[in-house]
Amino acid sequence: MIDAAAIGVLLLCAYILHKVRNMHLLVHAMKDDSRQEHASLFRQLEALQGLYISLGLQRALPLTRGWAASPDFLQELAAYALDEKPLCVVECSSGTSTLVLARCMQINGGGKVYSLEHDPAYARRTRRQLELHGLADWATVIDAPLLTQTFGDRQQPWYDCSGLSTVQPIEMVVIDGPPQAISDAARYPAGPILFPRMAPGAAIFLDDAMRPGERTALQRWAAEFPELEISSLPCEKGAAMLRYRPRI
Repeated sequence: MIDAAAIGVLLLCAYILHKVRNMHLLVHAMKDDSRQEHASLFRQLEALQGLYISLGLQRALPLTRGWAASPDFLQELAAYALDEKPLCVVECSSGTSTLVLARCMQINGGGKVYSLEHDPAYARRTRRQLELHGLADWATVIDAPLLTQTFGDRQQPWYDCSGLSTVQPIEMVVIDGPPQAISDAARYPAGPILFPRMAPGAAIFLDDAMRPGERTALQRWAAEFPELEISSLPCEKGAAMLRYRPRI
């Protein structure tokens, strides 16, 4: 019979082998994560370099990490704006994307960007950046505090859009605000407020489309606006592009 000491040794060996196997799997997982992180970083660097080339910028853009729009999303916006030449662009939230789109309007020789911004300090910062880049004539940052408003049977905060009263038809919308922390599906109100004011064929770009709130907003828009064509964009934070195709 196998004595207790031998059984103990066998159990210890089994435990050690189990731990070694787990460590082996962890090392491989870390290698895979590292490869993915490097690939993602390289993609963002490529997109940022492409932006500087396409836009011929003479000054550095603000940082594009953290809460700011990622370079790949900015590149999608710039490519569309330069190709389609929208004359009226509305942004939900201001920042680096405001500079990028204003520069596109300047290159196109026409058009205007209207950015809704609920944070006065951030609005001042964006206006300052527009001035530094010589783009103040191509974009207007609108002070738009968040007000509790009714949408169907729900109430939630959304921008005060009174500053957009004379702005239409809208040919491009960029939705990158307000912050998700203010409510579930924080960006949903862009649909009922802005979509009816859009020109046929207009485009809507939604950042952070992988987050639950944004997915909920997309589902509700799809149900309420069947004239929208929705497609995904291969961006770092997830993004969606919607085209407004009203039925005739």
